Amino acid sequence: MADLFNIGLSGLRASQTNLSVTGQNITNVNTPGYSRQTAVQSAREPSFSGVGYIGNGTNITDVNRIYNEFLTSQVRTSTSINSEVTAFQTQMEEINTLLSSTATGITPGLQNFFDALQTSIEDPASLAGRQLFLSEAEGLASRFNTVHERLSTQTKFIGEQMGTLANQVSRLSTSIAGYNDAIEKAAANGAQPNDLLDARDEAVRQLSEMIGVTVVKQDNNSINVFIGSGQPLVVGKDASSLTAEAGGTDPERTELFLVSGGSKQEITSLVSGGELGGLVRYRRDVLDQAMNSVGRLALSIASEVNDQLAKGLDLNGKAGGLLFQDINSDAQVESRSTGRPTNSSVLDPVDPDKLVQAKLDIDITDTSQLTTSDYEVVFSSGTEFSVRRLSDNKIFESLSLPENPPDPSVPPPVVDGFSIVLSDPDIKPGNGDRFLLTPTRSGAGAMEAVMNQPQELGFAAPAVADASLNNRGNAKVSQPVLTAGPEPLVPADMAAFMPITITYVPDPGNPNTLQPVFTSAGGEFSPAPVVSNNKLSWSVNRTVNPGDPVYTYSFSMEMTGKPLEGDVFTVDFNEGKSDNRNALILSDLQTDAVLGKADEAVGYSFSDGYGELVQQVATHTAQARSDSEASGAVLKQTQNNRDSVSAVNLDEEAANLIKFEQYYNASAQVIQIARSVFDTLINSIR
Repeated sequence: MADLFNIGLSGLRASQTNLSVTGQNITNVNTPGYSRQTAVQSAREPSFSGVGYIGNGTNITDVNRIYNEFLTSQVRTSTSINSEVTAFQTQMEEINTLLSSTATGITPGLQNFFDALQTSIEDPASLAGRQLFLSEAEGLASRFNTVHERLSTQTKFIGEQMGTLANQVSRLSTSIAGYNDAIEKAAANGAQPNDLLDARDEAVRQLSEMIGVTVVKQDNNSINVFIGSGQPLVVGKDASSLTAEAGGTDPERTELFLVSGGSKQEITSLVSGGELGGLVRYRRDVLDQAMNSVGRLALSIASEVNDQLAKGLDLNGKAGGLLFQDINSDAQVESRSTGRPTNSSVLDPVDPDKLVQAKLDIDITDTSQLTTSDYEVVFSSGTEFSVRRLSDNKIFESLSLPENPPDPSVPPPVVDGFSIVLSDPDIKPGNGDRFLLTPTRSGAGAMEAVMNQPQELGFAAPAVADASLNNRGNAKVSQPVLTAGPEPLVPADMAAFMPITITYVPDPGNPNTLQPVFTSAGGEFSPAPVVSNNKLSWSVNRTVNPGDPVYTYSFSMEMTGKPLEGDVFTVDFNEGKSDNRNALILSDLQTDAVLGKADEAVGYSFSDGYGELVQQVATHTAQARSDSEASGAVLKQTQNNRDSVSAVNLDEEAANLIKFEQYYNASAQVIQIARSVFDTLINSIR
């Protein structure tokens, strides 16, 4: 009877274990990452009797975790991809709205600016029209400032998010290392600690939401976790940490560093997957490009408009003033270069008790040649350096800084529309010193309309042409265009060498043809005037006093018809307040190709330049929406695949409860029968 009793008791214990496992499954139905468990039951070794082998009941040999490593890995990968594209899409939606909205975008402000200019052209002497133009210039600058501020805020937000996520990555890496240790110890007896394994897998899944990971399983049941291009985050019981802090290249930019032991490695460019991967990709591929593009556009508008207005005369007969802040103000020139903190230091020439580092000044020389890239300068000596364009890694080699003192006849080195000089020629960089150049990054933020008086707008052309009433030919000339001159224009100086007379006389070398003879009241023509395809071009050099700078004024003028001998044309200083010819040239900037001419490109207009940026952002946004939808569907499918194998099914577990309850009751009945038989046997002996 003892055997029957033990058999029933083993069944009772087995049914209790099965009920416990089923209850564990039910209570963890909503636990993230939980894998359902089943008890593994086997018959005990039988005993031999005279009639054969008789069983001795049952044992629970293990509690299995219903788990598929491949499906779990798929969920992890899908989670990482979905988190990345979702983070990318979220940022794209914001910048797309910013740039394309009529309330914040540049296009409406640019259109209003040129519409107001057209109004002024119709009546250039009207102060009301000029004031409207000034107001629209302020509105345009304000739009650029707003876009720059919003993009800067987004940059700061991304940096803060990177810091928050880095802390979470570090916390999870520590947890995973702790689970590795606990699992290794718990598995020493040969059984699998199922709940610890689930908890570790869930921690890795959560980690994949933040950053792309590669998991390698070890023989001792621990796992190693790698990020980036194979950088170890968790190795067995040891965990590295991830930090977000200012980078060595750009102190205003947050970078990611992997800290392991006493070493620190910057891995921002290596990060992909997860929310961090989405933020890094957005900042690198979209945000930086957008900020530089808008900055370049602002610089180009300010420079081109200022330069053209400076070639005209205002209502007071003076040179046109600056409408926008000078793009090469001291503050902007200094802000475009950042030296690395590790650059060499020298004694300050002014204060020998202080160590200082060399600084670079970046002057914009030609906005049409500007790109949207940042640059890195590397010095090989105190004056020799190379420049690397970061967008395509093009190298500009064998560049030299100007001598000290600089030779006025030798210009400083120019790369893609900007020049590079030392802020202080007495403080030179050392071999290996590096600088980050951001020629266009702050352009939109620094744009400012500075003109307050509408009378100062240089709408009038500085020169006017006229034909003598005694001319016998049918030749006519267009009004002259000032193509080059000192900045700002010096009207009194121009008036001093005016009028310029152009008289047609027989060519001494060919008396049957006529040639124009140029004369000036107080200037020299150099080089010689040129006549080509009915276009007259000439330059006048003017020096007020001996030793003063030489000012060169270049003009061009079209001629139609045929002049006869003795015909005279006069170019004189213009004092007409109703003249709008320089304003008309200014209006051509709306359609002229003035942007993106680096590397001999054709270039494009202000509107086309901004439109291209908006189109690129819209394309990225549409693609991000599609990617987010697709990755979400893939994640849902992979999660369903995993759940179909490992998740708890309440209907199934409810059926198991009934089954194991019946099993328990039947086992109890076996024990009850064994006791009854035993009692009968005892009573029969009495």
